[in-house]
Amino acid sequence: MVVSFSAVVLLGVVVFLLMKKSGLKVGHGIVCILFGFFLAGSSAAPSLREGVQGAVELIAKIDF
Repeated sequence: MVVSFSAVVLLGVVVFLLMKKSGLKVGHGIVCILFGFFLAGSSAAPSLREGVQGAVELIAKIDF
């Protein structure tokens, strides 16, 4: 669950920075948030969660 919370915070910061620095309008940010909210309730959510978790595990295995 820590990965999910961190991803939410990270993506929230990205949307905020896009609104402030790259000209993303507030309405577009709200659409992004609503899209994520409804996507989380869809049948695609478990597959997306597994894909993101697999990518995070792959990145964690890389030695820097």
